[in-house]
Amino acid sequence: MSEHGHVDTVVIGAGHAGLAMSRLLTDAGRDHVVLDRGRIGERWRTERWDSLHLLTPNWMTRLPGWPYAGPDPDGFRSASELVGTLEKYAASFAAPVVEGAAVRSVRQAGLQQYDVATDCGSFRTRHVVVATGPHGTPNVPDALRGGDVEVRTSNQYRNPDQLAAGGVLVVGASSSGVQIANELSRAGRDVVLAVGRHTRMPRRYRGMDAFWWMEQTGRTARTIDEVRDAAAARAEPSLQLVGRTGAGTAADDLDLAVLQARGVRLAGRLESLTGGTATFSDDLPQVVAAADRQMHRFLDVVDDHIDRVGLTAEVWPPARPRRVDLTPTPRSLDLGAEGIRTVLLATGFRPDHSWLHLPVLEPGGAIRQYRGVTAAPGVYVVGQRFQHRRDSGFIDGARHDARAVTTHLLTGSHPPLARAERPGDRRGSAETGRAV
Repeated sequence: MSEHGHVDTVVIGAGHAGLAMSRLLTDAGRDHVVLDRGRIGERWRTERWDSLHLLTPNWMTRLPGWPYAGPDPDGFRSASELVGTLEKYAASFAAPVVEGAAVRSVRQAGLQQYDVATDCGSFRTRHVVVATGPHGTPNVPDALRGGDVEVRTSNQYRNPDQLAAGGVLVVGASSSGVQIANELSRAGRDVVLAVGRHTRMPRRYRGMDAFWWMEQTGRTARTIDEVRDAAAARAEPSLQLVGRTGAGTAADDLDLAVLQARGVRLAGRLESLTGGTATFSDDLPQVVAAADRQMHRFLDVVDDHIDRVGLTAEVWPPARPRRVDLTPTPRSLDLGAEGIRTVLLATGFRPDHSWLHLPVLEPGGAIRQYRGVTAAPGVYVVGQRFQHRRDSGFIDGARHDARAVTTHLLTGSHPPLARAERPGDRRGSAETGRAV
């Protein structure tokens, strides 16, 4: 590749968000390339555990010009199946993907001109779309730095056989943490789960998937303008859900009550790990109670919606998840004495845009934007958590942000908000700042 090859738009990242942008730019006849450090869907290939399935049902795998049309709309794709879907999607419109082109820097090179340097050459461009997703660098709590046990992060975990023999302390009780703890327990491992703030949700309620209710009640379309605390909404923990083929019964729920019944020991938030001794906070009852209150508030909204639109005869009677009856939880554990040889972190990720040398970053490293538009002319972002809508971070939601960014890139202005996206059009929890 020649030095400073000229192209109108550079899209960084060949995951679902980058490919959604590429489809819309292709439809508009816009000259562009899509760069990725690896292959299409690289994170789904190399940074997911073997048994992982999407949290969202297949019918929610909707990309621009590519609605779901398969035989199992209520099933859940595996990570490898999603990679295949993304490859087929890219091939369907001959997406100009350049694989193995890790971006090393993006710098301004003049008035709305940017140099994008990669491992295989550089590009001069007028527009840059960052579509690398919300996953940056694994968040390793200070409590675990310098510990004496093996520490792995969730993106390094593949299966139970990969870990050292013995027990496992799993840190974090959002979707990744509860799924990994469940898999390890089923494999016969002694598991302790350190529980911090989390979002509890039944897989199905009154016969329908939780995401169906979120869409029907307008939760997925809620915008960042409708919450009081945008930072809190964007930091909302992922839902305690698991995606399995054949879902549809209460047995598909995966929460603290289910894990506890399977022998997983619960502890509070990990506070420190010193000399092989882990200490935990004592606020687990309060954390669990807060998650239950939030869940019941949402289920109240669902019940109200059912009554309001006349669905009572079409859905099942209400049956809510049982309360988590906590057994006494430890304040500290000697990991060696407990036979715990591995600490596995499912504590999320923090932004890493160290290669983006433009005045668009917030103090914590996230990209400052509104509806995908940054302060640097011609520089955009797609696929961030709650970028504009509640579903922005999901595969299904990226299409909305990609359309908004494409419209701004082509015309210089935002598209009008759909009615469901206008602040005040729906009842909701704008006073709480919480996302669900």
